[in-house]
Amino acid sequence: MWLKIIIVILFIAVLVSLSSALVFLLKDMGSRSKRTLYALGIRVGLAATLLACIFYGLATGQLGSSAPWDAGPRNQSGQSHQPLSPE
Repeated sequence: MWLKIIIVILFIAVLVSLSSALVFLLKDMGSRSKRTLYALGIRVGLAATLLACIFYGLATGQLGSSAPWDAGPRNQSGQSHQPLSPE
């Protein structure tokens, strides 16, 4: 549960950093300020941390996919295909 909360917080932080970079870009037109560069650098760091958290969650099994296309092949009756075991 904590991992999902951390992922949501990181995603929101990435969006805030990206929007602040846009504001800095529009306000600092023509000046030599590096605020936009710093905001985008922070966004890259946050995005890397976000991806690391997602990969950690997938590797440890804390995160998973419940998409219908991840359920495996199904036969015509709608049930999952079970591999034949040698007898």
